Amino acid sequence: MLMDTTRDVEELQNELWMKRSVKERARFMFGMFSTARKAVIASLPQHLSERERTRQIYFRTYGEHLPDDFFEKRKTKNEK
Repeated sequence: MLMDTTRDVEELQNELWMKRSVKERARFMFGMFSTARKAVIASLPQHLSERERTRQIYFRTYGEHLPDDFFEKRKTKNEK
């Protein structure tokens, strides 16, 4: 991983970050996640089925494939 931030600047960033409330930090992080998710979704081909779209979103977000039985578990849960 590229580390182009000096130690002093990194410490200052951490100090400023930790001065924020937990609520502010959480709101910021959720906003970043939401923005990244929108970028992932926008990058997907339009012709994907809902199932393949879900698989691609998961893979691009978490870097691993959905478990093989994901859709079966989901179907059973929704049927109850």
